[in-house]
Amino acid sequence: MEKVLVVGAGGVGAVAVVKMAMHPEIFKEITLASRTVSKCDDIAANVKTRTGVTIKTAALDAMDVAATVALIKETGAELVVNLALPYQDLALMDACLEAGVHYLDTANYEPEDEAKFEYHWQWAYQERFEKAGLTAVLGSGFDPGVTSIFATWIRKHKLDGIRLIDVLDCNGGDNGKPFATNFNPEINIREVTATARHWENGDWVETPPMSHKVAFDFPAVGEKNMYLMYHEELESMKTHFPEIERARFWMTFGDAYINHVTVLQNIGMTRIDPVTHNGQEIIPLQFLKAVLPDPSDLGALTKGKTCIGDIITGPAGDSEKTYYIYNICDHEECYAEVGSQAVAYTTGVPAMIGAAMMMKGIWLEPGVWNTEQLDPDAFMDMLNTDGLPWQVVELDGHPEF
Repeated sequence: MEKVLVVGAGGVGAVAVVKMAMHPEIFKEITLASRTVSKCDDIAANVKTRTGVTIKTAALDAMDVAATVALIKETGAELVVNLALPYQDLALMDACLEAGVHYLDTANYEPEDEAKFEYHWQWAYQERFEKAGLTAVLGSGFDPGVTSIFATWIRKHKLDGIRLIDVLDCNGGDNGKPFATNFNPEINIREVTATARHWENGDWVETPPMSHKVAFDFPAVGEKNMYLMYHEELESMKTHFPEIERARFWMTFGDAYINHVTVLQNIGMTRIDPVTHNGQEIIPLQFLKAVLPDPSDLGALTKGKTCIGDIITGPAGDSEKTYYIYNICDHEECYAEVGSQAVAYTTGVPAMIGAAMMMKGIWLEPGVWNTEQLDPDAFMDMLNTDGLPWQVVELDGHPEF
């Protein structure tokens, strides 16, 4: 494979195509498409400035299957990398099947009118992709994505299985804004306000959103408050690592962020059902997104580091061991390299690496796969060489939190 079509011109798409252009031996022809072609053109100009590579751009409504099929055929793309909104996953998967090309995304499908993200809609495509001889890789971002691959690597090289896993996502960056999300505001706020769930002893345990807070000392960042949340890799990891007894996901938030979200929720601005204003129907959360800072504009303002990784405990021979595997990423270094802050970088780089795994034929088994089902080694090598180096340390038992 030589040609790729990237759909989505947000912060993640901007990072992914710059990083793809840095590998012309893998991605020989790149097309970036979005509903707003001017955004694609701006990103293409950034790619040209930073790498000297010219990429193609196109206007595309990703919900229009026929239009996507036509663009795939026009560009000759052999892989579609979906970096658009998760509402568009199924339409893009349908287009890939119709056009006969492979598919990769970073986030699982979520209905636009319901704050519910699950993999079953995409897992249902397994037989269709398998029969077509095509591969769909789901969730090749950081979390999900790298955090799942970390778990597979630990299971392959360090442990005989996984008994406990905690995914810890810390953004220690500061953009100076009173309130701004570090990725798509609509998706971010839907995640934060959803009921928290974790997997324990064969069942889901639910708690109110943002009700379980723990302080944790993150490498290179320091002590931050992290909150128990539900995140999609819990669903896929408990499915593909059936020995797991407990799987949890934690994300850090500052007090100001929590206070803003609480107020917005209390006054109805996080609603996703339509309301009538001046004779027009609007969705409050989508209106809120329109007035909040665009995450892709925060790169020049953001300073500090992220630390994302897994703490994993499991059997190792006759004993039990615990490992902490993580990446540290610097916002200012990311901006200097690609023009984006670290939250977009930590998703866009794994999207590029996952696409590279497919383009090189390493991840090309027909069917629909989550990243933890795939061999981790070549992916882990590229993390080290392409901006997301990882570390693994042995801990003295699993932390109690």
